[in-house]
Amino acid sequence: MAQDVCPPRSEPTLSFTQGLILGQLSVVLILAAFIKFFIFGDPPSPEVTASLRATERRSRTVAHKKSLLSLRTSNTRQTPQQPVLNKKKSSILRSGPPTLTIGAILSKTYYKVDSHQPESLDWFNVLVAQAVAQFRSDAQHDDAILTSLTKAINGDSRPDFVDEIRVTELTLGDDFPIFSNCRIIPVDEDGLDFGPGKAFDADKATRDGARLQARMDVDLSDMITLAVETKLLLNYPKRFSAVLPVALAVSVVRFSGTLSISFIPSNPSEKTPTKMVFTFLDDYRLDFSIRSLLGSRSRLQDVPKIAQLVESRLHQWFDDRCVEPRFQEIALPSMWPRMKNTRGGDDTIADVERSMSKAKGVEIAKELRGDARKEVNAGRADQEQDSLRHRRRPRAEDAFMSVSMPGSMPGIGLDFGT
Repeated sequence: MAQDVCPPRSEPTLSFTQGLILGQLSVVLILAAFIKFFIFGDPPSPEVTASLRATERRSRTVAHKKSLLSLRTSNTRQTPQQPVLNKKKSSILRSGPPTLTIGAILSKTYYKVDSHQPESLDWFNVLVAQAVAQFRSDAQHDDAILTSLTKAINGDSRPDFVDEIRVTELTLGDDFPIFSNCRIIPVDEDGLDFGPGKAFDADKATRDGARLQARMDVDLSDMITLAVETKLLLNYPKRFSAVLPVALAVSVVRFSGTLSISFIPSNPSEKTPTKMVFTFLDDYRLDFSIRSLLGSRSRLQDVPKIAQLVESRLHQWFDDRCVEPRFQEIALPSMWPRMKNTRGGDDTIADVERSMSKAKGVEIAKELRGDARKEVNAGRADQEQDSLRHRRRPRAEDAFMSVSMPGSMPGIGLDFGT
């Protein structure tokens, strides 16, 4: 009977009011910690942040190189060497060697990769400065760059909680990038440098898939600014439950790094064109100046955590696209003359007609043809008059009849009857 008796229930130590007060206090503490450490927290110094990012990029590059080397070693062990079948080539084009090796190119251009001094590239800086200046002038002439930039920002990838983004400021700067310390470095087929334990044979480099790579230092100190405005939308429990205006301005203050450029030859069997490959080494430095403004009435200005988030996303975007081991490929067009690329002569009139409206182009062409026809007709009329003038010669008696006597009145001639 004693086992069937239910044990007495333990009463809760906290009442409902005490639990409510404790819950509210916990929410207030969490909000206070969020505001203190997330919004008003002191960000780390730029030097520490740059050092951490450089270390992370370097570790990623080293891990990639180790994986490439291990994969290359495993492939050489597993893949047996197969005899190379020599295909019969055409004997028509025999003006020179079929393919120049890297050693032949270096010897014919008098360049020694181990002892050649780096170049300053002053002439290249002048050409790049002219191109950049023209680009800035075209951007100020019309709003094409502003329109395309607005379309790119408000693309399909814009989330639902972000309202339409409006560009409020766009500054392209007034300085130019400076390229210097250009040198030629041989790399293997994977783009890796020939280290101390790896000898470089210029005569066998082409057969092994190696290529020449140009590396140059890039330095830019300018103020390139992009400022946007938008609104953060809270669409729960219903649409536009709350709206938070946000203004953000991002400026590129300094960029310094090493640009690497190389060429990948075309492959006629795979129908791939010649490609130019460029990438930046992982030792670059990119500094931003980020300003933010939150709210409409009570505004928060220059929140440090927002600047850190935006800067980290920009660095990640740049690393994922053109920082080693990532690179960009640009297909180069064929340099042989083609009829579709020919301009001048009669094609100029056709280009004018296509650029203008059809009716106006036809009218201008008719006027040009009419003027040319008038000139030809005028020339023919002059020739006919000259020929008639030479045919008509005055007779002797007509000349005698038209003779005037000395002392006679002007306009009165003598008429001698016959």
